[in-house]
Amino acid sequence: MAKNKIVILGAGITGLTTAYWLRKAGIEVEIVEARSEAGGSMQSERKDGFLIDYGPTSGLDTTPLIGRLVEELGLQPQLIFANQEAKKRYILKNKRLISLPTGPLSFLGTDLFPASAKLRLLKEPFVKKTDPTEDISIADFVRHRLGEEFLTNAVDPFISGIYAGNPEKLSVKSAMPRLYALEEKYGSLIKGAIAGARERKKSGETSKQSAQQFSFKEGMQTLPRALAASMNDSIQYDSVVEKIEQNEKGFRLNIKQNNEVRVLESEFVLSTIPAHRLSKTIQMMDESLAQHLEAIHYPPVMVLYLAFRRSAIRQPLDGFGFLIPGQERRPFLGAIWSSVIFENRAEDEYATFTLFVGGARKPDLLKDDLEAKKKEVIKEFKQLMMIAEPDDPVLMESKVWPRAIPQYNIGHALHEAYFQQFEETHPGFFIGGNFRGGISVSDCIKSSDRLSQQILEFVRNRS
Repeated sequence: MAKNKIVILGAGITGLTTAYWLRKAGIEVEIVEARSEAGGSMQSERKDGFLIDYGPTSGLDTTPLIGRLVEELGLQPQLIFANQEAKKRYILKNKRLISLPTGPLSFLGTDLFPASAKLRLLKEPFVKKTDPTEDISIADFVRHRLGEEFLTNAVDPFISGIYAGNPEKLSVKSAMPRLYALEEKYGSLIKGAIAGARERKKSGETSKQSAQQFSFKEGMQTLPRALAASMNDSIQYDSVVEKIEQNEKGFRLNIKQNNEVRVLESEFVLSTIPAHRLSKTIQMMDESLAQHLEAIHYPPVMVLYLAFRRSAIRQPLDGFGFLIPGQERRPFLGAIWSSVIFENRAEDEYATFTLFVGGARKPDLLKDDLEAKKKEVIKEFKQLMMIAEPDDPVLMESKVWPRAIPQYNIGHALHEAYFQQFEETHPGFFIGGNFRGGISVSDCIKSSDRLSQQILEFVRNRS
């Protein structure tokens, strides 16, 4: 067993980026990945001239770590930023696509919120703080500070677009800690947003609201592919972790690869695989940990990629796309106008779209006839986008994620507390992944930096 070698479970963005930082610091790494390629949910494919992202379609440049990675990996020629048109975002309300206001004047003139909701916003700085001892939902937090209309017409569709989640169940402290921190620190979201902008300027970070969207010419999987290429032969693909045990030397892992089981031993292990997968492998070590992991809900999501002739579309293509509030009762969550946001997604005569179906609003999605569901969604989408009948998609591709995005629901803080306790009582075992520290690409990259520093400090103290 090599000294100062760490086994990392999962070649998604968190595992790969943590491995990258550790290798730079002189730590030997071995990555175990169940799939035959790197990237996790970041999966990109070019088909018939169209570029498809089946997972994250973009990232937000909120941290200098992203630029550092891009530069060190030589990806500057591949890096692209969103077009100006993508700044406009639409919400569906009463069968109309209404753009989200971007400033005070547009807010006053928007049809998205009634006059009562606009007046309600003026009261926000004077609303008392929520009880800090309670783990309340995003929905209750927003109702308290901003009112029901903001929840229904802005926050609910936003949560569906980011988490595919339910704001009535998601914990504001766990799922949106920065938002909650504004109230906790400043007593007001409006006051906090102003003060927070000053603090971010000093730290070099950017808020998610003002950060540039980025991707790569060949899609988001470009980044994990480049990270994997820098690992040389350190990644073992098609390898499934079946069992993890602790012994006097550290940790013993049973790895199944090509129908053969081999044993890996290491003083240090970092898991970045989904919570439900880690749960199945770690029961022998800690049954309580397995239960906490299994309790984290991942709703199903179907990604539906469509291409149409631009000439058939009467809806102006001048934005990021649109999100759908739950009260509209549509068969999908929203649509990203992929070819508007980034260049090189399709030839000029075509427009491409990425639609999302299922999520926490439709937890039984997998019980549906998915082919019938696709037809229903396409029909609704064509109506909303005013696509001429009987024009059919030039290209249609889909991918179903049976367990898509971890939900930071009420009670998630109890899971997080147990994860920390487990790491303390099982020194050398570290738990990462997008069910800790945030689900976005930039959140995962920031988490990988924290993980690598935590691991390096631990290794140095053990040496």
